[in-house]
Amino acid sequence: MSVTVNTEDRAAPTPSAMGRLIAGFIASLPDRGRALAHTAVPPLVALALLVGVWQVLCSLPGAALPPPTKVVADTWELIAHPFFDNGGTDKGLFWHLAASLQRVAVGFTLAAVGGVLLGVLIGQSSLAYRGLDPIFQVLRTVPPLAWLPISLAAFRNADPSAIFVIFITAVWPIILNTAVGIRQIPQDYRNVARVIRLSGPEYFFKIMLPATVPYMFTGLRIGIGLSWLAIIAAEMLIGGVGIGFFIWDAWNSSLMSEIILALVYVGVVGFILDRLIGAVAARVSGPRGRA
Repeated sequence: MSVTVNTEDRAAPTPSAMGRLIAGFIASLPDRGRALAHTAVPPLVALALLVGVWQVLCSLPGAALPPPTKVVADTWELIAHPFFDNGGTDKGLFWHLAASLQRVAVGFTLAAVGGVLLGVLIGQSSLAYRGLDPIFQVLRTVPPLAWLPISLAAFRNADPSAIFVIFITAVWPIILNTAVGIRQIPQDYRNVARVIRLSGPEYFFKIMLPATVPYMFTGLRIGIGLSWLAIIAAEMLIGGVGIGFFIWDAWNSSLMSEIILALVYVGVVGFILDRLIGAVAARVSGPRGRA
């Protein structure tokens, strides 16, 4: 028996008291302040509520995790002095993040160049697509850390092994999205290119690149996120300077506050990397690049 619901009879959702309070506060501001508050206030309120809940729950007797006030108190030296360097792995969080970002920059750059070239190849050539796509579909399902023993055996060094793990993690979405973008180019564009006899470079820069940039940057945004996830896990295993090793070292020393602080930094840096790629995409292709 089917049940018909008259959508006109549904009551419109009513804002909560908190929602009405925030809306009233934003409406009372001048135009420029209202636009800024409309973007900033909701996430700040949500963050304050989240921290408040965390504080209450973790202040209860028997709580396994520290509340935010204890995290700040325990890690204040790390927060206030991110640039200290006592040699070895005894460094401030700035140096650990810088080492991780350096590995990500190298691995992701290699993945971007290789991924775009391979994506153009299998997007343009049906023969290459039929030959390589099944292999790519199988390889992309291999978990990133499963590549680490192979890379350690091949390179016999921690740094290139971590860079390879980043490369192999980030390259698949870049290849596949670029190929999809190439294959979505309308046939009319290809016909016009043949009629006006565009050269290879002219076809690439005037037709192929503008048509595929949104797809390409979608792959790049996915790739940079996966790269950041992979390097944290890889550094936990390879050791040395890096935010992943910092987290693992803090776990071995039962320093939960330092782990939580590092996770906050990891999240913020990952967010910034994603926004940077999005800003470059918007710069290159306009609003369509904001995938």
